[in-house]
Amino acid sequence: MTKFAASPADDLDPVWKALSDPTRRGILDFLRDRPGTTTTEIVESFPHLTRFGVMKHLDVLRHAHLVLTREEGRQRVNSLNVLPIRQIYERWVGPFQELWSGELLQIKEIAERSSPGGKRKTSRKRKNS
Repeated sequence: MTKFAASPADDLDPVWKALSDPTRRGILDFLRDRPGTTTTEIVESFPHLTRFGVMKHLDVLRHAHLVLTREEGRQRVNSLNVLPIRQIYERWVGPFQELWSGELLQIKEIAERSSPGGKRKTSRKRKNS
């Protein structure tokens, strides 16, 4: 049985936890579309939640470094931080994307070799403009 050592990517666990909740994903989408949004504006945009509920979700997002908050007078201004999402992409999506791209190329080559005459010709007809 192969054992795997914990990797530095385990630091991404809070990001996975934050992204696992649909409301938090909704808040991230909201901040992506409206950078520099105050907490009050977020609360108003999620009327099914209490202010306390929004604040708890924002705390989880801040802990995961997905949301950056700065104070401007009495207001808190929130912005999306895409770096943790990029780290997830680089750790999990990129390597598997390369793996599957190679597998798909092999399937294509096998299909071309097994078809008569090598590469298959498509039977699509061009549309007349």
